[in-house]
Amino acid sequence: MLTGVTLDDVGIDAAALKPAEVDVTAASDLDVSTVTIDYEGAGHLPDRSTLAALADQKRVRLTTPVRADGFDPLGDDSALATLPDGVGRVLVAGHDAYLTNDEAERAVVPRLEAAAATATDPWVGTEGIERVALAIGGTQFELLSRSTGRDLRALRTAGFEGEIAVYAPTVLTDDESEILDAVGDYAARRGPVRAALPDGAATDATASGRARDVLTQAVGDYALVGDPETVAERIEQLRAAGADAIVGYPARGIEPVR
Repeated sequence: MLTGVTLDDVGIDAAALKPAEVDVTAASDLDVSTVTIDYEGAGHLPDRSTLAALADQKRVRLTTPVRADGFDPLGDDSALATLPDGVGRVLVAGHDAYLTNDEAERAVVPRLEAAAATATDPWVGTEGIERVALAIGGTQFELLSRSTGRDLRALRTAGFEGEIAVYAPTVLTDDESEILDAVGDYAARRGPVRAALPDGAATDATASGRARDVLTQAVGDYALVGDPETVAERIEQLRAAGADAIVGYPARGIEPVR
């Protein structure tokens, strides 16, 4: 297990935190200047004072699903009034796991357009809505995948000059079992990986045989994993392909990277 390696050491620009997992105020100890806070349901939304205190120390962006009550620019947008000055937004359609059935049925495109019209310098999540996100503008917020490098080069070759940020779960260790415990399940949810895994296979460090082989390859496609040199090299490749910012989600928690 590697210790004493920070996000900045490998070239990561921003940390993504999940408030259901960690106390987001701990981000003040991280050596990155920018923090993004994921949306995991209204019950885990940090309060105004917490966001304000963090924004005094870091550049902060909050993921705001445009279909969710509280952030719906065509309906209930009351949560926006609770955001302190200086807290930017990452506009996303919103994951169905954190939406009610009614919210999940709402149209994405008009809501993204309306939200982008009022947000200052928004990042726009591209997952599942890449063409829509490009049309909306703003910094394109991409999830790392096996095709990200190719996709970035294609965008730049086509003349896209806007900002692109790439999000990736990050595990700074060369221990295969620790990597699988941290991001094996995450990788297993990706379509190509799910199709390649044997039915009922374990997706953590207990995986064996073909399942372990598939997962060991897949985690490197969908996450930044490995020793510092390996991760730093992958990040340089992403920058060379056209990424402007790398956003790392510390998949083992904050302690190993601060």
